[in-house]
Amino acid sequence: MTKIAVNRRFSTAPMMDWSDRHCRAFWRQLSKDALLYTEMVTTGALIYGDSERFLQYSDVEHPVALQLGGSNPTELGQCAKLAQQWGYDEVNLNVGCPSDRVQNNMIGACLMAHPQLVADCVKSMQDNCDIDVTVKHRIGIDDIDSYEHMRDFVATIAATGCNSFTVHARKAILQGLSPKENREIPPLRYELVYQLKQEFPELEIIINGGIKTHQDCQEHLRHVDGVMLGREAYHNPAILMEVDRLYFADGDKPDESLGGDCAAANDSGTDLGARIEAVRSFYPYIEQQLSQGATLHYVSRHMLGLFNGLKGARQFRRHLSENAYKKDSGIEVMEAALGFLL
Repeated sequence: MTKIAVNRRFSTAPMMDWSDRHCRAFWRQLSKDALLYTEMVTTGALIYGDSERFLQYSDVEHPVALQLGGSNPTELGQCAKLAQQWGYDEVNLNVGCPSDRVQNNMIGACLMAHPQLVADCVKSMQDNCDIDVTVKHRIGIDDIDSYEHMRDFVATIAATGCNSFTVHARKAILQGLSPKENREIPPLRYELVYQLKQEFPELEIIINGGIKTHQDCQEHLRHVDGVMLGREAYHNPAILMEVDRLYFADGDKPDESLGGDCAAANDSGTDLGARIEAVRSFYPYIEQQLSQGATLHYVSRHMLGLFNGLKGARQFRRHLSENAYKKDSGIEVMEAALGFLL
């Protein structure tokens, strides 16, 4: 298999219960170029569970990356092979999730205390697939939070040949904070991610955590190679409608003069008509899913924030929230919701 070059200049984050295949298919109506990450899938779920259910996605999602959770090199190698067989463009190892459940299974952020094990996992993944193997991690955990530790962690993994790291610019506190609190309470330390790029100019460094505007993105891109948005992309998906123009216009890097346009695109909002067109362009996908037994709610729940800030947005959200869960709800419910915006 020929390895496809993946452009990570702008990507969406893996988010449990949110960035599922319906969400990603919808996001693809808004941006054709952004790299989309799946929810984290554990190796156990793929090896011992219903792998088809976890790996299934729509062809429209490309470029799309599968994120894995695990710490057994052999199992991660098996799952990386599956990622390639299913046609994913990248496979990513989660070294950032702080939840108790994953800690108990030696998954996620706790692995930052075991850099050689992570390197062994990455090497096994590389040995079993030809697609890019990448790592997403925190700047530290608990008291293991010095820049030097993160630097050595990255260096150990980079020795395997892995050259792309996405860094959530907060440390994880593994005891006493919930996953939600771990996304909010530990302070953001972007300067450590910038320093990492300075020290390893040959590596691709992507920054993640607390990024809300295109203007923020543009500032980060002065220091690192790419930006990853999570909650903001989910709650305000219209932000994705400017991504192709601002980050992929020439197939590499946009003109630095786009800085002002970035602010305008985020602050003024994308045209109402363009947002409505994005919804309607998604109707064939929705109808396909409904024909396969899905309930409208499973798809439409990811669209609730598309019209945030515009007149009628509250009524749009309310109509979908009150009606989409019904078994017989179809496109007519979407059209009725759009009616509140016109």
